[in-house]
Amino acid sequence: MSNLAVIQKRYTYEDYLKTPDDMRYELIEGELLMSPAPSIKHQDISRELAYRMIKFVKDNDLGKIFYAPCDVYLDNENVLQPDILFVSKENLGIIGEKNIKGAPNLVVEIVSKNNAYRDTIQKKRLYARFGVKEYWIAAPEEKMIELYKLDNQVYQLHKTYFDNDILESHVLNGLKIELKEIF
Repeated sequence: MSNLAVIQKRYTYEDYLKTPDDMRYELIEGELLMSPAPSIKHQDISRELAYRMIKFVKDNDLGKIFYAPCDVYLDNENVLQPDILFVSKENLGIIGEKNIKGAPNLVVEIVSKNNAYRDTIQKKRLYARFGVKEYWIAAPEEKMIELYKLDNQVYQLHKTYFDNDILESHVLNGLKIELKEIF
């Protein structure tokens, strides 16, 4: 009987930068993860949310909205590509030439079958640990968005919004989105 040791390579940001441009990658706790292109429904929801958020942020001169693919560099072993993110005017210094270096103020992830665990568990923990103040998890099949607020580096579920509700952000104070227009 042999004693085999399995050694798993831990990847860094430098490794991440060497990945091909034709695929979408994320680096989570040193693990390099590939994601296929999102579904059309996913893209439709992302576009509708981003459109409303961009308009609100521009109209009120609050900062900037970005959407995937856009790297959010949290540290050398954690580089994520949220579906949508908001960086406040006061926090614009984290916007670099190649990436967002640090925690955005708000992040939106749209769950699909192949990334549910990643978005609802892994990324949620990372966003909390690095200080993202508000986190939305959109679930297309359920036609709902869970809004989490950061409290002592842990997310607390503030409210679950369904397709007949009007979502109200705390980070983007005054933003109201009718979810029937999203789903």
